[in-house]
Amino acid sequence: MHSVARAQSATDPTTSAPPQSNTTLQTPTSTTGQTSQDGGFFHDWFAMVSETQSEQPHWITPLATVTPRLEQEFRYDIQYQPHNSGLVTDNYGVSKGLEIIPARNVEVILAIPPYVVNNPDSRDGFGDWQFLVKYRLAAQNEEHGNYIVTAFFQMSFPTGEHQQGEPKPVITPTLAYGKGLGHFDVQGTFGISLPLGDENAIGRNLAWNNAFQYKIFKRFWPETEVNFTHYFQGEHNGNTVVYLTPGLVLGRFKLHDRLAFTIGGGYEIAVTSFHPTNHISILSIRFPF
Repeated sequence: MHSVARAQSATDPTTSAPPQSNTTLQTPTSTTGQTSQDGGFFHDWFAMVSETQSEQPHWITPLATVTPRLEQEFRYDIQYQPHNSGLVTDNYGVSKGLEIIPARNVEVILAIPPYVVNNPDSRDGFGDWQFLVKYRLAAQNEEHGNYIVTAFFQMSFPTGEHQQGEPKPVITPTLAYGKGLGHFDVQGTFGISLPLGDENAIGRNLAWNNAFQYKIFKRFWPETEVNFTHYFQGEHNGNTVVYLTPGLVLGRFKLHDRLAFTIGGGYEIAVTSFHPTNHISILSIRFPF
């Protein structure tokens, strides 16, 4: 993967959010108090989610780059990853899964371990389990500035079968950002993976990803991503790989009440002479709620 974890708004991103106060710094608020008398836990939770998302831009989530926006959805991706040897690895899941907003300014992603087929280094099996926590530092919706800044903390655990994944836990602190101008937006992340042991074998990867999107006809989001990774230590020590990822995301299409559907596809193309994989096909399916 070329980005941390590589999530759609409970409010339709194709419409403008209601005006919010022109406040940029976000303050966490507990949601564990007594629920309202006329609603209940889920009523109050979904109301908090809607209010939280109304305070940020209503862009769509890119294919590879993790969005700085707070999302609540279930996501499942598939990638077909050709190696230089000609072998094609199938990655079912790509460490996506359940994304929820448990409190204002906070999102938690609980990944489903990917099922990896035709990995040249191991037998078929499930990869490592991981989670990612987002904390939104500052945001303004389209009416007040159209930008966002978010901090990520990701951690993976060596739960993979048949040596799928890493032999030690890996943490990945990341700073994410986004800015919109009319129908155009850019979303990006900058982070580094830090193994908790066996650094010389696993390596530390510096990843910088940026997605450039343009909204057309309300629900069409063509995009191009630039996915940069530099390897420190490990098998690819000293090498840099850059991928360009053209793609298209369609959504969100309302199914029932809060439940919606989004689908996207893209194609990663290496533009550096060094590239462990190339011509990677991506399919992404999301159910925001």
